[in-house]
Amino acid sequence: MAGITKMKLTTKALAQLAKQPPTVDVWDTELHGFHVRATKRGLAFRLHFRTKAGERRMMTLGRYGDPLTAAEARQRARDLLASVTQGGDPKAEIDETKAEAKRQQQQTLGVYLKGPYTAFQHRKKDGKGTLRRIEKDFAGWLDKPMGSLSRADVERWQAEQEAKDTPLAFSSLKRSYDAMHAMLAHAAERKVIPVNPLSGVKLQKPAMTEEDMAVQAAQRRYLEPKEVEALFQGLDAYQDRKREQRRQSRGHGKAFLPNLDDLTYVDHVVPWVLTMYYTGFRPGDLFGLRWEHVNLDFRTIRKVIEKTAHHHPEPMSFPLSSAASDVLKTWHRQQGQPKTGLVFPSARNGKRMSQTAMQRPWANVRQLAGLPHDLLLYSLRHNFASQLVMAGVDLLTVSKLMSHSDIQTTIAHYSHLAPDHKRDAVETFARTARKQGSATGNDTPLTVV
Repeated sequence: MAGITKMKLTTKALAQLAKQPPTVDVWDTELHGFHVRATKRGLAFRLHFRTKAGERRMMTLGRYGDPLTAAEARQRARDLLASVTQGGDPKAEIDETKAEAKRQQQQTLGVYLKGPYTAFQHRKKDGKGTLRRIEKDFAGWLDKPMGSLSRADVERWQAEQEAKDTPLAFSSLKRSYDAMHAMLAHAAERKVIPVNPLSGVKLQKPAMTEEDMAVQAAQRRYLEPKEVEALFQGLDAYQDRKREQRRQSRGHGKAFLPNLDDLTYVDHVVPWVLTMYYTGFRPGDLFGLRWEHVNLDFRTIRKVIEKTAHHHPEPMSFPLSSAASDVLKTWHRQQGQPKTGLVFPSARNGKRMSQTAMQRPWANVRQLAGLPHDLLLYSLRHNFASQLVMAGVDLLTVSKLMSHSDIQTTIAHYSHLAPDHKRDAVETFARTARKQGSATGNDTPLTVV
């Protein structure tokens, strides 16, 4: 064929062209710009058009028979031309979509982690720790495009982690996975990826062994009366030992060191532990507690709870018992009655203490007190809630004092300790029913049908 070849591109015409491929493009006689071209893989439907700005465009619509029929190709061409009439540029839109897909394909986890997410996490308190956790625990994912992750990747990752010689506890795995999930959510919110590919995907929680249940029970428990007595004896013993050590140091050429005998608290450890004991605060909130948060006159603490700050950024108020207030008043006087600054700053640099700063002091106190070695510092918080519930304080009040974001957390962990008010209620009903029966001359129990 020579020059321009035109014909109505019907199913019959295309079948003939497929048998004898043309050497030039064959243009449709009815739909302007619609044509076919012979390629090595068969006939290809194409569309030529000009935008409203006069720019020439050429688009490939698909191959004849795989998957398009003549009618389908013609309809697709009509739809595109209608878009052009309205000022659209379908070719540019498709090119942009492909470019965006390619950009997302190149946007790997590692690139995002080292770039935008590092800048974001550096503004957070433990941002560096979060970045290290993701980089360490997801080293095999760093070269993957963020949008390519799937449930299968998560299940494979969890299985690999659990198969290690020294596997992490499920709670540790969950913290790592939550950190990764948060990074993907961050990327989706900023339109770096269309959606979080792991949205709705959760780790599979393994069945707890008897040993696991025993460990969990030991961690989430209250202190027996003898343990409370031992705790306070251990705190006294800690201070006595510190004072004795200081006397020896001063007597051996270090007279410049302050005398601890006249101080109520030899350092931050005892007031820190007592404040946690009397308030049930999380360690992080004590590390971040500032004198600006404390009102000693009104015996209150008002601060943003760090664990739930991303959901509840507004400060919460907590009343202080007289015992807690006395501890903080004494510590406040001993510190020179500061108006601002951390309540428990690091003795080394005056800054916020690290998350692990109280582990060794607590181990010393626990040893001096003769308390079980598996009694965690966090047990002081559980003890606070447990004792309140066992004393008959309603769960809603306990939930607020514990700064739980959902009362269901309080119910799940502490409701079993509550006095049996339901039994008291039915017993009250039974006594009332008996009295009513006696008043009518009937001493037999009432029968409900």
